[in-house]
Amino acid sequence: MEALLPTLVRDRTTHTIYSFHCIHNLEPYIVIQGIIIQPVCMTQSLEYRKPCVCFPQHQQRTYDYVLVADKVEDQEHPKFLKQVAFIDHLRKKNMKVTKIVHVDKVFYGVRAPKEIFDKYRYLLKVSDSCNWSGDRKCGRIPHSTRIRVVHYILHHTHINTGENLRELQEKGVFEATFCLHEVQKKPISLIICIPDYLFNFEGQCRMSFSWSYFGEKVALYYLWLGWYTILLVPAAILGVIVFLYALAFFNTSPLIKEVCESDTVMCPRCDKWCQVWQLRDTCTYAKVSHLFDNEGTVAFAMFMAVWATIFLELWKRHKAMFVSKWNVFDWCEEEEELILGVVNDPDCHPKEFRHSYLRSTLVLVLVTLMLVLIIGLTQALVVFRVVAAVVLSEGTWEFVRDHANTVAVMLGAVLHYITMQVMTRVNKTVAFKLCEIEKTQSMTATERSFTVKMFTFQFFTLFSSLIYVAFFLGRINGRPGSYVRIFGKWRLEECHPSGCLTDLFIQMAVIMLLKQTLNNIFEFIVPWFKSKFRRNTTKKLERKSGDCNKNACREEEKRGHDPCDICKLHDWLRNYDLNDVNFFSLFNEFLEMVLQFSFTTIFVAAFPLAPLLALINNIFEIRLDAIKMVSLERRLVPKKTNNIGIWTKVLEAIGVLAVIANGLVIGVSSDFIPRLVYRYHYGPCANGEDNVHCMKGYINDTLSTAQITDLNVRKDFFPSQLITGSGFNVTQCSYKDYRNDVDYSLTSQFWLIMAVRFAFVVLFEHVVVIFKCIAAWFVPDSPMLVKNDRLKDKLCRLKEELQQSTDV
Repeated sequence: MEALLPTLVRDRTTHTIYSFHCIHNLEPYIVIQGIIIQPVCMTQSLEYRKPCVCFPQHQQRTYDYVLVADKVEDQEHPKFLKQVAFIDHLRKKNMKVTKIVHVDKVFYGVRAPKEIFDKYRYLLKVSDSCNWSGDRKCGRIPHSTRIRVVHYILHHTHINTGENLRELQEKGVFEATFCLHEVQKKPISLIICIPDYLFNFEGQCRMSFSWSYFGEKVALYYLWLGWYTILLVPAAILGVIVFLYALAFFNTSPLIKEVCESDTVMCPRCDKWCQVWQLRDTCTYAKVSHLFDNEGTVAFAMFMAVWATIFLELWKRHKAMFVSKWNVFDWCEEEEELILGVVNDPDCHPKEFRHSYLRSTLVLVLVTLMLVLIIGLTQALVVFRVVAAVVLSEGTWEFVRDHANTVAVMLGAVLHYITMQVMTRVNKTVAFKLCEIEKTQSMTATERSFTVKMFTFQFFTLFSSLIYVAFFLGRINGRPGSYVRIFGKWRLEECHPSGCLTDLFIQMAVIMLLKQTLNNIFEFIVPWFKSKFRRNTTKKLERKSGDCNKNACREEEKRGHDPCDICKLHDWLRNYDLNDVNFFSLFNEFLEMVLQFSFTTIFVAAFPLAPLLALINNIFEIRLDAIKMVSLERRLVPKKTNNIGIWTKVLEAIGVLAVIANGLVIGVSSDFIPRLVYRYHYGPCANGEDNVHCMKGYINDTLSTAQITDLNVRKDFFPSQLITGSGFNVTQCSYKDYRNDVDYSLTSQFWLIMAVRFAFVVLFEHVVVIFKCIAAWFVPDSPMLVKNDRLKDKLCRLKEELQQSTDV
């Protein structure tokens, strides 16, 4: 066996020499502010080196966890008795507990003995999936591992009444529980450390900070977010090119020219107050519609569908390199949970796998009811837009009255955003209750189940309204003389003659801008204000605690002794005044970004600038998340994992939905297919005319005529609505549809377009799916370097085990 060899390293920034100990001979290759050093462990084979994490001796925390409770004077009070009972149970497990009473608070510092971690490391060594971890190799247990083990023990310690720490907190026995930030790990340069890493993959400091300090789970979140942000760059550039392409032909498009110069009289768009109007009045609307409904969006939608697959495949490769470097390639969270259970209680019994058809059926029914409720809210938004359009058209403001439908769509989008914020809280509560009904086998399984349910609820909350606008708006509203009405009173909304895609664009733009901008503001400003308020209170408590000789305390701490109570209390108070964190802290960040990924890919055909908005948002999001996590919130419990969990499956499902949705948007929602059919079957070029643009007459071709002399048509309009602005009574008006002018039956052109739409959707989806499959096959999940390194490492470990057995 290789002996313990100390290694001295000089910190180039602070010029301080630190001593490290590791089982293997160490060769450090980077030192950043004396915080984390990642050396390489030398084996007998000089061709292969594996990373091993070790820590400066003087940076080990005195306490792993802190519990805070209100001071109770009455020693017979149930809260006091439960506090004492819980602390006694911890001491029975040989946990060191230090009690400090300050003003009206009681602080308990908890530190686990060395024996607990010896058991943990031994069980890692003999486990099936966790034996490759670096935690079992280093001479000193990393503080992140200490926190994770102690966190599990604290939350799985029960007092005589059967209550655990979570239940005691809910009943006010303990006010707060938290692990401590490392003082040396919070200079301002490290606040910038995480986000800068995402744009500079050579930054060893940045990788080590996010990995060792907050654990692999947080590290993988930033790693994924950084990779996603980087790959958004080509998508954003192409989206801007598509937008500029449409802008280049802004003034030369024959379709825009036809709308702007048209003398066609259109039927009233609403009841009572809307009058007939000239098609040329919507010239601006037609120009905006052309920016997002052109030939370039088809190619861009195909690109984004393939991009989603390439992004995921490249992410798997990128992740494999880092989890291999972090020695968690084969890590199994559920197996570690078993190990922690044995460490906490050697006589524990595993929570067995169970399946109940009754519970599964109940969960399925409740999920269905919840989705029905969410879809019902979407229909309520539809009714709101219809009613709002009627009310606005009867208003006194001329501009609002003339653009009632557009304003109603924007108001609907704002109301949709408010609904999303309210339903987010409802969805979270319902998802948790459903997980309790399921009775999952482990915390990891509960997290997976909760993630799937929460994402499903949020997806329907966000996208139900968009699905209606994309695929139903303007297609089920009827025609003059036979309008479809809500409760027989209000007409359904209509699409603009230039197409329905602009309504979808407005809805997406408002939701994305509001959601991203307001979320970032509230996510940072609210914790900042809370932290400021709590900090002022804590400073008063710190002043009351007194002062000590800090230099003497530091010297004692370097020698391995505890600092004085005043120094400990100051440190604990600084962590206490930070905002609380929980399971949702990281989950919310993931959920926000995955939903943004959905917006960026699923309806991107209607909004090519979505990747650009996502890119701009992420540049700020990364930095704000990092600053919030380091400076404004308590330290997250470091979790060890080797992937982003069920989110990978969710992203793959989004990639499939993106193909289906974009194919339907182009084939059904946009006017790409009608324009294509007109160009090659009904237009001037199809009839052999020369020196004429092939799309001339397209707008008039998409319009049908309603005769006012028809009694059914006359019933839908008041006489005052059929008078033009110049005072002429109209005898006919036009509307967007393919119908016969005599009996209003659908024309053969309508059925031809419908057939081509169906054929295009099938062809588009099959072609894109083939490209996605080729891309997934072409890009291996793991680089060959990672596979070869792991192969060599396994060989080295087998040789070491054989050598140890022969020595014994």
